[in-house]
Amino acid sequence: MAVSPKESAEDGITEEEMAATSTSLSRPEQSSSNLGKPNAFAELMSRKPKPVTDTSNKPQKSASRFIAGRDRDGLAAYTKDPAAFPPTVVLHADDNWVVIHDMFPKAIVHLLLLPRNPAINSQHPFDALFDPDFLASAKAEASKWRNFAASELRHLFGSESAMESTRRAALEAEELPSDGASLPPGRDWAQEVRVGIHAHPSMNHLHIHVISQDMYSEKMKHRKHYNSFKTPFFVDIDEFPLADDDKRRHPGREGYLQSDLKCWRCGKNFGNAFARLKDHIAEEFVEWKKE
Repeated sequence: MAVSPKESAEDGITEEEMAATSTSLSRPEQSSSNLGKPNAFAELMSRKPKPVTDTSNKPQKSASRFIAGRDRDGLAAYTKDPAAFPPTVVLHADDNWVVIHDMFPKAIVHLLLLPRNPAINSQHPFDALFDPDFLASAKAEASKWRNFAASELRHLFGSESAMESTRRAALEAEELPSDGASLPPGRDWAQEVRVGIHAHPSMNHLHIHVISQDMYSEKMKHRKHYNSFKTPFFVDIDEFPLADDDKRRHPGREGYLQSDLKCWRCGKNFGNAFARLKDHIAEEFVEWKKE
């Protein structure tokens, strides 16, 4: 179902962020990631998944999302030549996917999954994820990187989490159980990671966000930064394919980015007071780590 041009939505990032993404392509050695070098889990990602089905001849359900302007094309370079970037920027690359750290992370962990198939990566995600073959591929890739993000959160904050205490005690024991018993599961960090897309992507290259819940980042500077992830503007990958009449197909009409600012953890409404929300998020971050 085509989206009327009159319903154009606001971008979830700033023009400066778009321009910086494009400009950085001439300086691929730079990275603004919150995380360090990839761990052993990233090495496992080198296994190639099954090829993605070419969907270029399948019916489309939305108007084209491609927007003219070099600054909106910055993500394409990562899929064209991922080897040009250091491992602190590109975590993984194979024939079908490239996984990078978001240059402007809006949370402690913020990754982007970029499909390499040209028949896919110029489509609006509503169209691409309507195809069952690509949707299955995307969900499989997303599952791997949700687990990666979860392992990073456990590494960073496991020592502070009350739900991790039993697991930590077992790991620190002088002798692990010899009866084949597994370690206590500890905190389910995967539940603290969201995977999805923006209803109105700011960059032309299709990208899927893998982002931790916290929204604790110096790069989270604007109301729209927050609302782009904490309102229906952010669509979880498990909700695809969307119905034709799903109101999220019209993010501009729905005004998601202009919604009141509400704490993702406690629900407190801050209206349009972004500075107050950000101070509150910092307080919630401390408590979130302790859960």
